[in-house]
Amino acid sequence: MSDPFFQPVSGFDLPRFAGIPTFMRLPHVPPDHARFAEVEIGLIGVPWDSGTTNRPGPRHGPRQLRDASTMIRAQNGATGLRPFEAAACADLGDVGPNPADIEDSLERITSFYRQVAGAGIRPLTAGGDHLSSLPILRALAADEPLGMIHFDAHTDFFAGYFGGTKYTHGTPFRRALEEGLLDPKRVIQIGIRGTAYDSEDKDFARAHGVRIVEIEEFFDRGPADVMEEARAVAAGRPTYVSYDIDFVDPAFAPGTGTPEVGGPNSFQALQVARALAGVDIVGADLVEVSPPFDQTGNTAFLGVSIMFELLCAMVAGG
Repeated sequence: MSDPFFQPVSGFDLPRFAGIPTFMRLPHVPPDHARFAEVEIGLIGVPWDSGTTNRPGPRHGPRQLRDASTMIRAQNGATGLRPFEAAACADLGDVGPNPADIEDSLERITSFYRQVAGAGIRPLTAGGDHLSSLPILRALAADEPLGMIHFDAHTDFFAGYFGGTKYTHGTPFRRALEEGLLDPKRVIQIGIRGTAYDSEDKDFARAHGVRIVEIEEFFDRGPADVMEEARAVAAGRPTYVSYDIDFVDPAFAPGTGTPEVGGPNSFQALQVARALAGVDIVGADLVEVSPPFDQTGNTAFLGVSIMFELLCAMVAGG
């Protein structure tokens, strides 16, 4: 029988608009909590967007995502899975960044995730901009490079911005590959689209063995076929999942800093995450939700619905 301590608060017991919001109404278990070592999957906020190059706001994402997540219930309506009974899950709180210093923030985030990984906890992160993925990978891939399944409109494999600035939300996976954190032959990027400065990012990624599924191929083949390939690329070995909300068409997820038209709808957004079941997921993130551009709150609710599917996939694969 699952431990009652790790069960979310039910809407039958406390209205969803009441109480202190935590991710999916789970207990708050920071690293100094007596039961921290018992957590199996930890939900974490990274309220940081110092890597943003255009429209800021994802630093406010974790707070809005927590609030929206009070609508998440205990059972997956499509699969019947009850993840909170299958694994001890908790909200581990936020990593406190230094909004005035990118490199200090990178180290703070890596240090927090080293503590999480050292306790045997698999992290599910709410960003923050996409640069947040780099310090997480530095912690999780300390012993061996990971595979990655990446949903995004952009490759984030750019060499640098503004004369060579290395750390932006468009560069995390270029740095991760250079640092040996990713096995490029086990990396697949899905949903890439939009106008471009040039093709250098794609050329670099492909030259190193990264599989890029652009949006035209995604729609031609369909989500099920593409995700079958994604699972094959992961090859049954430790894999990180990174999900940028701008993978989704801005008609369904307008609250993001770099939207690109012509993307998947909200059902397809859930469908690809659900198809991760069976992948050996060592960690996952949902990034780039920007509350200033999310006037209806629909982007945040879609974001936490995706997080719930990622959580279910982590439980199913673990």
